[in-house]
Amino acid sequence: MDPVANAVAKLAGSDTAVFEVPSKRRWTVVGLLFAASLINYLDRSTISFALPLISHDLDLLPATKGLLLSSFFWSYSLMQIPIGWCVDRFNLYWLYAGMFALWCVAQGLTGLAGSLAVLIGFRIILGIGESIYLPAGTKIVTMLFARKERGLPSGVFGCGVRMGLVLGGILVPWLLVRYGWRQSFLILGFGALLWLIPWFLIFSSRLRTDTGTNETKPAAIGLYLRNALASRNLLGICLGFFCFDYYWYVLVTWLPDYLVTVRHLSILHAGFCASAGFLIFGAGEATGGWIADRLIERGWDETRTRKGVITIAFLCGLFLIAAIRVSDVRLAVGFLMGACLVGLATANLLVILQCCAPPEDVGIWTGTENFAGNLAGVIAPLAIGLLIKWSGSYVPGFALGSIVLLAGLFAYWLIVGKLSSPVA
Repeated sequence: MDPVANAVAKLAGSDTAVFEVPSKRRWTVVGLLFAASLINYLDRSTISFALPLISHDLDLLPATKGLLLSSFFWSYSLMQIPIGWCVDRFNLYWLYAGMFALWCVAQGLTGLAGSLAVLIGFRIILGIGESIYLPAGTKIVTMLFARKERGLPSGVFGCGVRMGLVLGGILVPWLLVRYGWRQSFLILGFGALLWLIPWFLIFSSRLRTDTGTNETKPAAIGLYLRNALASRNLLGICLGFFCFDYYWYVLVTWLPDYLVTVRHLSILHAGFCASAGFLIFGAGEATGGWIADRLIERGWDETRTRKGVITIAFLCGLFLIAAIRVSDVRLAVGFLMGACLVGLATANLLVILQCCAPPEDVGIWTGTENFAGNLAGVIAPLAIGLLIKWSGSYVPGFALGSIVLLAGLFAYWLIVGKLSSPVA
């Protein structure tokens, strides 16, 4: 067995990184993962801003608009487990680059679509390509950083998602007004291909190594699924992440509409407030990971520290209930900003998975976790819509988001075990 493969095989329970890469270089890789995550959410959210223009040009009805918006999640959700399996088995250097190029080309070609069917086709391809970002990013962090150091890099690359929403709220409307929807898709899609240049130049050649070995070779998907059903840690992680993502999708899908409809803010003002909230959420990701890393470095118990930060963050979700109950608009917006401090949990959610997953299965565990999270993305918008229709108020739907989030604490504390070594 070669030295690199031997290091991977011994990763379980180890507190060292798999690859010895200079600190500057590995943080540059994290920066590339951050940029890819930002581009990921920028590309997937562009169609929401462009929808009025697309609907006008292609005569889309409300029902067909909903079909178009949901088509991305068909392939994105279904790809999570298969792409996680691929991340554990194939060469990340080429796999990430290929999937990134696929989603960029799909985004760019959307600008040439002349029918609903073609638009849906490109959205499905976009979902296939974008499915790589979280499983591969988590795997790379696991390979580059020791366990006690993974909080901050996990938070940094993860907060690119929220920054993509912040940038999208500013950049995409400007492009649409200046160039129209077709050219905007072409610019954003094909322009993002420039990211591949630093990826090929910087991503370490030592990381272009299949980490599977005879002893730790990733299992076939069927065998993995059978084993996963018996994994208490994976079950707890998926349940907890479902609760977390349910809350997140409440904010993403309904917050702007709530601010306009209930708080009577202008679209511009509502967009600014929503972007500020996503900025706080994203900044909290890196901050929460950094805080946990520093405390563990000082000798604090890793399990209690990471779960403790998650607990504090999830409790901030109660600010959402306060925001919808107060009458003063400025106070409501302030509580909404506090509700976005839930982002402090994100990096530690990822590190818990990295600690619990067998090293050869980090990618597919992440894919399974993200699949569970995206089920919440399907359910949350529909549930809130039905509750608004039933009650005539946003209060029950938003309150349910906070309650579901808090329920996730039971999964992390009572189902997920001690973060000592991968336990099935």
